[in-house]
Amino acid sequence: MGFFDFIADAGAKVFGPDDDIEEPTKPLSQHLRENGISPEGMKFTFSGTTVVVSGTVESQEVREKAVLVIGNVKGISGVDDQLTVASAVADNADVGEAASGGGGGAGEAAAEDWSSRTYTVQSGDTLGKIAKEMYGNAGKYPVIFEANKPMLKDPNKIYPGQVLRIPNL
Repeated sequence: MGFFDFIADAGAKVFGPDDDIEEPTKPLSQHLRENGISPEGMKFTFSGTTVVVSGTVESQEVREKAVLVIGNVKGISGVDDQLTVASAVADNADVGEAASGGGGGAGEAAAEDWSSRTYTVQSGDTLGKIAKEMYGNAGKYPVIFEANKPMLKDPNKIYPGQVLRIPNL
């Protein structure tokens, strides 16, 4: 669980209409689908420019990508991550039942920490520059690119304000 701040005016639209990126009127579920994430089991609640996303997803990677895809939609300034990971819910339920005779809750799974860090792109950044800063080796940029696919379709198209997943090596 956590709250993530984003820059509401940042967005992939800075690349122009030829890149077929983001319509601000599209539902968040469509943004997720276009980025290879099934929105099934997710619920979105809006409070101004902040989105609360809740429900269950199949993996920690999907959870992290979903939060970042939503947060990187132009006009979204914050994402309150209330998602739980299905395997963690099952694991906690088993532990809870063994320890207390039942009642292990999903709330415990929701507190699971992210398995990666995030990085907000600054003006002049490249994936190589970010990789050098995060890993000490600019040649590791493909790791960052792969971790952010399909949100990133080209390693040369990142924009200031975009939030990226930086997996731990």
